[in-house]
Parts: sequence; C-alpha cells; structure tokens
Amino acid sequence: MKETIQTPYFVIEEPILQRYYDMLEEALCSNWNNYQIGYSFKTNSLPWLVSYLKKRGAFAEVVSDDEYSLARYMGFRDDEIIYNGPYKGEASFRSVLLAGGIVNLDSMQEVRWLSDLAGSFPTKNFRVGIRANFNLEQMCPGETTMGELSGRFGFCYETGKFASALEILRAFPNVSVAGLHLHSSSKSRSVNIFRSIARMACRLKEEFGLDLSYVDLGGGYCGGMEGRPEYPDYFPVIAEELHRCFTPDQTKLIVEPGISMISKCTTFVTSVFDTRDIKGTRYVMTDGSRFNIDPTMIKSSHLFHLQYVPARSDRPILAQQVVSGFSCMEVDRIFLHENQPELIPGDRIIYENVGGYTMSLNPLFIQYFPAVYVKNEDGLQMVRKKWTPEEYVQGSYWEV
Repeated sequence: MKETIQTPYFVIEEPILQRYYDMLEEALCSNWNNYQIGYSFKTNSLPWLVSYLKKRGAFAEVVSDDEYSLARYMGFRDDEIIYNGPYKGEASFRSVLLAGGIVNLDSMQEVRWLSDLAGSFPTKNFRVGIRANFNLEQMCPGETTMGELSGRFGFCYETGKFASALEILRAFPNVSVAGLHLHSSSKSRSVNIFRSIARMACRLKEEFGLDLSYVDLGGGYCGGMEGRPEYPDYFPVIAEELHRCFTPDQTKLIVEPGISMISKCTTFVTSVFDTRDIKGTRYVMTDGSRFNIDPTMIKSSHLFHLQYVPARSDRPILAQQVVSGFSCMEVDRIFLHENQPELIPGDRIIYENVGGYTMSLNPLFIQYFPAVYVKNEDGLQMVRKKWTPEEYVQGSYWEV
C-alpha cells in the first residue's frame, strides 16, 4: 500500500474477487449446469462492484424500489433483475413482471398487485416465484438465526398459508407459479443447511405438484474462512438432493451470493492517531470505527493484521490495549489487544473480511463515507472518493 494514501479506506482485491466468482461458476457448472447467479445488492451495492459482476453475467438481486432503481441506473434490464423481499415498490414490481424478470412473491399484498396486473393484461402470461417460509430450525437444530421463533418472510408452510397462496395463484387464468424462493438465514452457514433447503424444495414440488422452471436457494453461503465450507462443498450436496425430483434441463438453479463473494477480497485500512492512559487502561485511538466494520454491533472478534511504523523497534509489551474508534461513543471499542507490542501513532491496523454489509450499513456519523480502492496488477485505483461536505449536502436545501 502507498503510505501517501490517507486512512481510513476500504480496499477490494480484484484477483481474489475474480477467484471467488470463478469458483462459484465452476461449482455450479460441474454440479447443475443450468444456473443463474444473482448478486445481492443489499450486501454491498458499490457501483464498481455491481458493474464488475454484471460484466461477468450476474443478475441484480434487489429487495427495494431504491435498489431496483440503482440496478436500472447501472444498466441492468428488467429481465436481468431478481426481485425479492417484503419492501418492493408496486410500479417496479409491475415493470419486472411485464419484462419477464424474476419476481418472488413475499406477501398477500403482492398477490393482490399481481391480480391487478394480470387482470390489466389478460392476454399476457405471467410467471412468478413464491417464497416459502418453513421450519428450518426443526431440520437443523441450533443452526438458524431465528431459532424456535418463526421467520418473518414469505408464506408459511406449516400453517397452511403457503398452500392458500398457491390456491389463489392457480385460480388466475394467466398466472403460473414457475419458481420457489427458499432463502433462509443461518448462523452456521453449513452444508447441512443447504442440504435441508434443497430437500424442502423437493418436498414442496411433490406435495403440491409444482412444475418449476427455477429453484432459488437465495444466499447465506460461507466463503473465505479457514475450516469453513466453500462453494465446491455446497453444490454437490445441493445437486444430489435436487436430482431426486428436478433435472437441470428443466429447472434452473438460482443462487444469490453476497458475503461469500466479496468479504474475503475486502480489507479496511486504519491508522492509530493517539494513545492515552486512563486509570491504568491504555486506549489506542484509530481513525476507523467499529461502525465501519461492525455496524450491527454483533461481532465478538475481528480478523486483522498490523503494519508498524519503523520509527521505533524497542516497543514494550503491554498487557492490555483497548483499540478504539474515532467516534464519541463509548461503545466504539473494537478489540482488546493483549500481551502485544505497544501501538503508537502511525501504526496501521488492517481489518480483513469486511466487504459484506459493512459499506452498505456505514453511517454518516462524525466522519463521512471513507474512500474505496480496487487493487490489481496496476496498483490501487480509487473507485469511490472519500465523502466531503459537498457530497453530504447534495440534494439538500437551506437558506444561507
């Protein structure tokens, strides 16, 4: 890294990003050669990143009217959009369906929208997907994020809401249920989670006699973590389950990677700017914040490495150093550095695996959005400049 670049900033390593995209495509090709990758905009919709993945054939997986509008602005056609989630806009919902894009229904409100749309175009056939809400926790005890509580998205299989929605949709003369959306969040991101999701796809197809042109497994894969699954671990198991009642020549497999695609290739570079001792505790103040790399405040540890300034080689070993962010919030304590050399101003702390959700959830709190660079064989290229008051006030109105 060039020392002249002012911290903090994010770095996306393009060769690693390409390696993970290639790994996903190879895993899909060798196990289910009829597939579509839909990149998750909510995970990180940095324009450079979105454009990079679009050029490689990924669709835009969006979950709001704003994300839909960004996808269109970035050049995605309506038929290159996968529209998920509970917060769709009705106008964009109609546009994607009319163009033959992929819409996975999430609620009865959307069923009503579809009814109105189908009634307005009685000679046009509409193909939709439906999101199934099912008890994954029962299938994979202790592995899901919702535990014994129900998930809050889609149509519940166990209560009969899924069956009721299907019955309504089948009554529309020019609508067919062409796909299943089965995304479900998990803590473990294990192979077993995706085995169970694929098994549920078969169960729903057989129980309800579904003739599906696609099965959408959503996202939630692991990637870039030592000892954890990678794409080549998931898809042989997924394909084995799906082959029980689907074939690749008739049914497309849709996957919606986010974190698994981009976390490994992204780092966040920060610098120490001050240290202080208060009541026997050494605080290390940095120009990055916990809000930059852990905006939901749920991480208990961080992957990082250090770059020491060479000015001092005889650093004492300190029992404890509390590495903190720049903000005025006491909660902005990032990690405890124990029994390590003393950190001093100018040292750099580079956090790893921070590409997923961190940029999209970064707040405009005390310090504006940091710069983002892409690293490749040509060096570092800025793809988003650090925000200044000029960017902050854009679109605002006030009296001077």
